[in-house]
Amino acid sequence: MANTPSNSDRSRLERRSGRIAFSNPDFTRYWFARVLSVFGTEMLNATVLWQMWKLTRDPFDLGLVGLAQFAPFFALFLISGVMADRFQRKRIIAFCSIGMTIVATGLFAVTLTDIASRLTILPLLVIVGIARAFQAPALNAIVPVLVPKEHFANAISWSATATYIARIGGPALMAGLLILGIDVVYAITIGFFVTSSLLTLLIRTNTQIISKDPVTIDLLLAGLKYIWSRQIIIGAIGLDLFAVLLGGATALLPIFASEILKVGEIGYGGLRMALTVGAITCMTYLTQRPIQKHGGRFLLTAVALFGAGTIVFGISTLFWLSFGVLFCMGVADAISVFIRNMLVQSVTPDDMRGRVNAVSSVFIGASNEIGEFESGVTAAWWGVVPAVVVGGIGTILVVIIFARMLPQLRTVDSLKPDDLISKYR
Repeated sequence: MANTPSNSDRSRLERRSGRIAFSNPDFTRYWFARVLSVFGTEMLNATVLWQMWKLTRDPFDLGLVGLAQFAPFFALFLISGVMADRFQRKRIIAFCSIGMTIVATGLFAVTLTDIASRLTILPLLVIVGIARAFQAPALNAIVPVLVPKEHFANAISWSATATYIARIGGPALMAGLLILGIDVVYAITIGFFVTSSLLTLLIRTNTQIISKDPVTIDLLLAGLKYIWSRQIIIGAIGLDLFAVLLGGATALLPIFASEILKVGEIGYGGLRMALTVGAITCMTYLTQRPIQKHGGRFLLTAVALFGAGTIVFGISTLFWLSFGVLFCMGVADAISVFIRNMLVQSVTPDDMRGRVNAVSSVFIGASNEIGEFESGVTAAWWGVVPAVVVGGIGTILVVIIFARMLPQLRTVDSLKPDDLISKYR
């Protein structure tokens, strides 16, 4: 008779399965490189927003911080997607981290020499947009080739968790270091980007399917065409796009912290951190117990809750209420990110993942920047609170429209890779 595992053995196996992606050494290297890269990026972006607000006291300039990063992202996303399918993604990621090192060094220099201004900061942020345009599709598309298929859901959860860990730690460390000076924050980010580059170059896996097709207009547009032909992918990407574009109030946090909630630098760091505290709490849970059923319903509900939370945050005048609402919005965001990544990465063939992820990145990742610009413009027009509340209402309306127009997305059930591939690829 076969031996039956004891309760302690079964418990140990369950704990092991919750971090099974780390049994692959290259995924471990990738994970730490991602933590450090996003850590540095979050610190840099949060510091730039704070520095710009202190320099100009103009909400429109906070919007320009986002626009300076979005414009090159949008201009280059078709090219960056092709690059991620034609060249080793680990090298693209490393080179982009080197580009971020250059930006951090430039911001450190202009701050230290007391020449920081709108005209010296915004050109450097354009370089950030270029680096992120090429890094984002490669960073996401590389995950499936680092782990076996059966570890994929766990790798997706831990990859997102890496991002959220950095989004918690980045603003928290920034808030503490701001007391020492803005130049100190930029100096620390330089070290993060350099270390991230080195770890990425240590990745050995070389199973990526390299596209050898000649570069044509059809090749450049292949990612867009593939997404348009898959209702569940365009639905998942579109939901996140509008949630961030309409419901994102991150760019206005310096105003909420200093003018409405009156909590200063430390409170600003706390608000920046709150949303990601909720997200990492949820995503850590998903590493142990990933969502496997009712994917479409969970996705639509999560985005609607994100919009509702945005409305409450906009009208709140209490710091702890605002913190709590942002925490709940983070939980909703984590659910949305997990389901979207499972859909996009599972349904897309590896030789097209770069192009598809480039489109996804420009509509989701870059929507953070255009969302910041939109928030800055609407705040300048209508006032800070109305801009945030209207954005939250818009997010809920988008969910209702998507639920009615995209029945295939609404009815997605199993999120297992094999089931998604057989039904939707």
